[in-house]
Amino acid sequence: MSLGVYIQVPFCQTKCTYCNFHTGVVSSKTYEPYADTVCREIREHNALLRGAGVNAAASFNSRVADTIYVGGGTPSLLPAQILARMLDSVRTALDCSLDEVTLEADPETITPEKAGAWLPAGFNRVSLGAQSFNDVELKAAGRMHRRDDIYTAARVLREAGFGNLSFDLICGLPHQTAATWDSSLGQLIDLRPEHISIYLLEVDEGSRLGRELISLGPRYSAPAVPSDDDMATFYERACDRLSAAGYDHYEISNWALPGRRSRHNLKYWQREPYVGFGAGAHSFNGSERWANAHDPAAYVTAIAQGRLPIEQHERLTPQQALDEELFLGLRLLEGIDAARIEKEYDVSLLPRLAALRDAGLLELNGSIARLARSRLAVSNEVFVELLS
Repeated sequence: MSLGVYIQVPFCQTKCTYCNFHTGVVSSKTYEPYADTVCREIREHNALLRGAGVNAAASFNSRVADTIYVGGGTPSLLPAQILARMLDSVRTALDCSLDEVTLEADPETITPEKAGAWLPAGFNRVSLGAQSFNDVELKAAGRMHRRDDIYTAARVLREAGFGNLSFDLICGLPHQTAATWDSSLGQLIDLRPEHISIYLLEVDEGSRLGRELISLGPRYSAPAVPSDDDMATFYERACDRLSAAGYDHYEISNWALPGRRSRHNLKYWQREPYVGFGAGAHSFNGSERWANAHDPAAYVTAIAQGRLPIEQHERLTPQQALDEELFLGLRLLEGIDAARIEKEYDVSLLPRLAALRDAGLLELNGSIARLARSRLAVSNEVFVELLS
């Protein structure tokens, strides 16, 4: 009966060209009032949820929080004492037995002073947004850091005592080639983080680069973005190299050394409850999903007035819950137990899964269904076929 806690910090130093998140660049004077508001939401979450018509307080209060993830945005911009105060609010308001407490950080924001304060505050894992080890790619993407900053950040974090680091790379950045991608993979493996996430570049209207790619425009180095086929090849190269280096590929975008899977993120794919605090934070109680307003100013104003500014609230139908079981569960390379799902939802799945197996989209071993290895890079196409 565990619970995940997510805290959203929607502030950045700059907006990356590929970013489709609801984040912004604001004055550092905003940090403390925002954090105070998050702490109030955490303290008063029972009353705020009731007032918003969400039936979640009882289910959350009966669970023990074992993971916290502070994401964004760039939470590492905040002073360590502010981050510590938000963690203290969680420990006070909820029953906690914390195994994994993660802070997202950008390499250029990490200093020995900050890193030295994060561990005593309660963080035991740092997720580093490296994205690339190539300065041309980093500059084109609008990133503030450079290759050397990644190495410095890794050294500073290790010296501060962090034994659990996660690094992100993005497959498909402008100017990326087979050679530069292979070089980034090699340097990442040499640093030996406990966990690695590799994301394919998303093309949608939510980012400046995405809009430029859709309109076939020349800005933000859009013409230098690798082709879909090249991205798939780069991804498959990562699968091969990380496997050879001893990393367990446990989710489409995630690899870990033994025992180092992201316990918090596994809750999302396994549909376990999690509660989110802060502007734009999402929550799930097993039957309902909701999200706070994305605009930080609107969020702060609402909490000050004693109300939770919910922007989305959905009570899942049995069909929606079933669809989630399938497309979230199949993100995990261990796959799904179709027999369990058939029994729980009173549906027949195996004939449909067998047809997808015959089409080369899935692997089927008894009642266990997994994405075909050759389809991991185009998993969304498989999910569309599965849910159609």
